[in-house]
Amino acid sequence: MVHDKHNTPTASCAVAVGSEVPDFELAAYHKDKIVTLKRAQYRGKWLVLFFYPADFTFICPTELEELAEHYSAFRKEGAEIVSVSADTVYVHKAWHDQSAAIGKITFPMAADPKVVLARAFGIYVEEGEDAGLSLRGTFIIDPDGVLRAMEIHDNSIGRSVKELLRKLQAAKFVREHGGQVCPASWEPGKKTLKPGLGLVGKI
Repeated sequence: MVHDKHNTPTASCAVAVGSEVPDFELAAYHKDKIVTLKRAQYRGKWLVLFFYPADFTFICPTELEELAEHYSAFRKEGAEIVSVSADTVYVHKAWHDQSAAIGKITFPMAADPKVVLARAFGIYVEEGEDAGLSLRGTFIIDPDGVLRAMEIHDNSIGRSVKELLRKLQAAKFVREHGGQVCPASWEPGKKTLKPGLGLVGKI
């Protein structure tokens, strides 16, 4: 379990795909306010946790700007987005006020200064030039709080928000259409597969 109300790390292992994500409570900068985010408030919704190493950097604003520009598409799918870094809510505000790219963000920017959540998801960097930060980790969590997809990048490699949206749509389709699965590069409207002995060797 993760509980960061007092910034006390309590995580002991990384969350695995198919398992329930830990509880969390983090401060966040959202629409010019400091708010508290809890996992419980996202019950019944899809949630995307978008970890990045630090504010006022180089690749991070390109990713977050793209995420901000596609936020409405995620909302249409019934998903919420929370970005997470080790910076405080005050640094988030300063970056939001100073950067035109970050100024586009309307989703919560969570603060994980003791990297409690980053440790829980197994993306905390222990050593090297990025020590103390997180890797670029993206986690898609279903309405029951179960991790359905994850993507972890070296911090020098930016992510594709369009691909993230596609993964969310695939995860949502599979949840809503029991017994069907999505093949490679599946997009809404394309054919899916129904696993069974009759399909073996026919693809």
